[in-house]
Amino acid sequence: MIRITQLKLPVTHKEEDLVLKAAKILRISPDSIRSWRIVKKSVDARKKGEILFIYTIDIETGREKQVVEKAKSPQISLEKERFYQFPKKGTTPLSHPPVIIGSGPAGLFCGLMLSEAGFCPVILERGADVDERKQKVARFWSEGVLDENTNVQFGEGGAGTFSDGKLNTLVKDPLNRNQKVLEILTEHGADSEILYWNKPHIGTDVLSQVVKNIRTHIIELGGKVLFESQVTDVLIEADKIRGVVVNGTDTILSEAVILAIGHSARDTFSMLLKHKVPMSPKAFAVGLRIQHPQAMINESQYGADKTLEGRRLWDLLGPASYKTTWQTRENRGVYSFCMCPGGYVVNASSEQNKLAVNGMSNHDRGGKNANSALIVTVTPKDFSDPSPLGGVAYQRELEKLAYEYGQGKIPIQLYGDFKLGRESQNFGQVEPEFRGAYQFANLKEMLPDYLSNALIEGVEQFEHRIKGFSRYDGILAGVESRTSSPVRIHRDENFESQIKGLFPCGEGAGYAGGITSAAMDGIKVAEELGRRYCV
Repeated sequence: MIRITQLKLPVTHKEEDLVLKAAKILRISPDSIRSWRIVKKSVDARKKGEILFIYTIDIETGREKQVVEKAKSPQISLEKERFYQFPKKGTTPLSHPPVIIGSGPAGLFCGLMLSEAGFCPVILERGADVDERKQKVARFWSEGVLDENTNVQFGEGGAGTFSDGKLNTLVKDPLNRNQKVLEILTEHGADSEILYWNKPHIGTDVLSQVVKNIRTHIIELGGKVLFESQVTDVLIEADKIRGVVVNGTDTILSEAVILAIGHSARDTFSMLLKHKVPMSPKAFAVGLRIQHPQAMINESQYGADKTLEGRRLWDLLGPASYKTTWQTRENRGVYSFCMCPGGYVVNASSEQNKLAVNGMSNHDRGGKNANSALIVTVTPKDFSDPSPLGGVAYQRELEKLAYEYGQGKIPIQLYGDFKLGRESQNFGQVEPEFRGAYQFANLKEMLPDYLSNALIEGVEQFEHRIKGFSRYDGILAGVESRTSSPVRIHRDENFESQIKGLFPCGEGAGYAGGITSAAMDGIKVAEELGRRYCV
């Protein structure tokens, strides 16, 4: 396989232009190319008047070595195709099927890999299946009726189901697990473009169907997925897991239990701590969501919209995204997180009388606004509670204040009023895009000074990179508190807790930070079980 990198073409190019340019770089006839595929595609918008697509592609010619030697270009190399391989099975028989707690990305991918290996796992999900979940979430947004087990945080697919469905990750994996995750998603209904776009995303509307398809596949392979099945206790004897208790009454025995519980399973954290499962508080980040017109972000990132060969530039490129960071004078990190082009700010609460927000986009990212979390790093030093659940208590206090300031609705404020510390009275030119009721409140008064001051310093700095970022009528909403788990459940190099047979996994356990990394962690834990056990 010949790999060509940094292959640049105008955004209006046709497929044949890509083949012709590759052939020119290789100094061969286009007819000599037997097959080709895109490995990576990204946008180069550094020159606003000359925006390009940049490709990495793999090509087969039948005489790869000779072609590379003749072409002599730093863009060209010989590449051996790599495939993910699940490890060979172990020799220790399992008396009972593995139990997986949670059906988010970590739990689903762990369950799928174990099912394909013949282990027939049992996945326990406290919330409803994705179809019923969508109905309950829609009712919560329209009527304010919260189901504490089925909401934006809990239910089939986990918290990522109601998000932008971003799949980019900074995790580098020599065993190709990240590519395996993308392949599994496409096999179950995601667009194949996620295999090569440098910032792939699925969108809530598509991801909900993909999740459902994965569940169906697991069941076809012999696994079980049980909804409205909350693990309320674990059975431990002599520092070994023996099983779990579901909904306070039903016992399921297993000597291998995977904790893929998600970052909001606060009651489960408490239950595990009572059993002295080793865990500790960890740093995370909190802040607010901000909305700007998507057209403003497009113009900042791409330049002015224009017609190219009968097509609109912004349509060709899709809604623009951004990523910003700043280190404040008080040495706190402020950064954008979970940026949602063409998306909505949603009420993402999971507990009564507490309120949290998140961002969400559909696959087409067709909303008027861009939104992003603007968050500030907090550490256990900021928590008044020194226990392992100090971060949980910190989150709850902020969410309680958000609920009170918004009188049960999402509390919002224009950025200019936030700086001045006064409650907003009217919107400006930015039209609100929310899922869930909202009302004006004084968010600056709601937050501790160190958070408000850090956010203001960050936004003013981000203005230097994105014109209009600090505009007066940018809409803030709070509180963004579920950025990552506030807890790390300890595990050793073999992914196992001090409680033997208990495997902390994914974002909730403190080992991932998004859909792809959580899914990869689920695969790693499945591999560990595969190496140990046989069926």
